[in-house]
Formats: sequence, C-alpha cells, structure tokens
Amino acid sequence: MRRPQLDIQLKTPEQIEKMRGAGLVVAAALDAMRDAVAPGVSTADLDAIAEKIIRDAGAVPSFKGYHGFPASICASVNEQVVHGIPGTGQILAEGDLISLDCGAILEGWHGDSAITVGVGETDPALLKMAEVAEDAMWAGIAAAARGAANGRGRLTDISFNVEKTVRKAGRYGIVDGYGGHGIGTEMHQDPHVLNHGKPGKGPRLEPGLCLAIEPMITMGSPRTHELSDGWTVVTRDGSFAAHVEHTMCLLADGVWVTTAVDGGRARLGDLVSARQPRT
Repeated sequence: MRRPQLDIQLKTPEQIEKMRGAGLVVAAALDAMRDAVAPGVSTADLDAIAEKIIRDAGAVPSFKGYHGFPASICASVNEQVVHGIPGTGQILAEGDLISLDCGAILEGWHGDSAITVGVGETDPALLKMAEVAEDAMWAGIAAAARGAANGRGRLTDISFNVEKTVRKAGRYGIVDGYGGHGIGTEMHQDPHVLNHGKPGKGPRLEPGLCLAIEPMITMGSPRTHELSDGWTVVTRDGSFAAHVEHTMCLLADGVWVTTAVDGGRARLGDLVSARQPRT
C-alpha cells in the first residue's frame, strides 16, 4: 500500500517479517566488523568481511553498485561523516573513530544499519559522542513508537527527539542535509527524516511505516562538504564525526527494530511489538 503525495510505502506484518530477515543479515555483518576493527586492519578488509556474511546468507549487498558505489559497506573514518569508500590503502590506526554503514537485500526487502566504534585506545570524548548519537537514535525510535500508539504522532516528532537528546548531551554539531529515510523494497524511499526540527509536522506515524533513523553528529561544526570521489562526506573543520542507524517498523502493537537482534527490546522495553523477533 502506498500513501499519496510523498509516495510512502506502508508494509503488511508479513512484509515486515521479510524485512526482519534482511535486518538480521545486516546485524550479523556489523557484529563481525565490530569484532574485526583494530589497528592495522584496512577498511577493505572490513568490506570483505561484510560482503561474505551477506552473500553467505543468500542476500545481496544493498550498497554495491548503488549509483555506482564500488563497495558493500560505507567506512567513514575520523572526519569522514558518511559514504566513505573502503580501500586497501586506508589502514586503521590506534585512536581512530570509524563509522560502518551496511545494507542488505533479502527476498527483495532491505535492511540498513550503522555503528560507530573506536579503534584500540580511543579518546573517551569521541566514544561519548558515539554514545550520544546512539542515544539520540533510540530517542527518535521511541518517539515514533509512542506517536503511533496514541494516534497523534507525526514524522518530525522523531526529528525533534533526536535533536533534543543531542542538545542536552553537549555542544555537538548536528549534520544538516543528511538524515534518515523510508525503506522497504528500495533502500531509500519517502519520507526523508531530518535529525532536527519542530515536532508535530509531516506524515502521520502509523502501522506499516518503516524508516531508517540515522543521526550524524560532529565534535565541531555541522558543516560538511563532499570529496572529489563523489561520495565521501567530511566535516569542513576537520572535526571527528559519528553516524549510527537502525531500521525500524511500526506495527499495530508497537515498534520492531528489524536490524537489532532483540528487536529493540533492551532499549525500548514494552514499546516493542509483542511479535517475537526471529533469530
């Protein structure tokens, strides 16, 4: 089913089950990459790990070939915010901060998720920034679940709660121009989900709506620019950045974070659908 205007695709519970399958593939790939991150490892090594897990599961990497993107993951190091291209020449060093963004297609349905992790001994302030980004993501997901449950939720309730969480935590930059998105039979669908804004605006939050929520924050200015490779987005002031993401779907009785192994229950409690996560 599609809603007019923004062409928002609403999914049935059965279709969300299929998205769960793709989400678990992405979760497995991210877990393996998290374990492999260490000084001396190249971002190409991480890409190879993710692609093998995705293909061994019978899925296809969402990113590879997408508008010409050459890899299965985005690996964004330090001042790189998003869309970093993995390479054999990019070797991780002690103290680096890396964001790993991964997507998979299984039976025609997409999962999309990202994590930010430190390499070896990392400045606690950088790890705190990554934690703040994660807290903001979960605050946005929780707002979506509450808004769908009470019937009064609007899209920008997510944006507002992401921003509020970041602002309360410290003086971080919230990257503008990039954000979350609808997801389903395509990786990027309507609507675009900003990481800042006033609440109570935009499409209604209702069962069947599936979104990728992805805060991107920096240690300094929120201003960015794209490198000459046509993909990599970096901070203008060279400050380090964090990017996290989960795919979430709204059901009649709650939210299901399809890229979280527990469906989101550890962070969201009773806001999670009673539908048992498939593991």
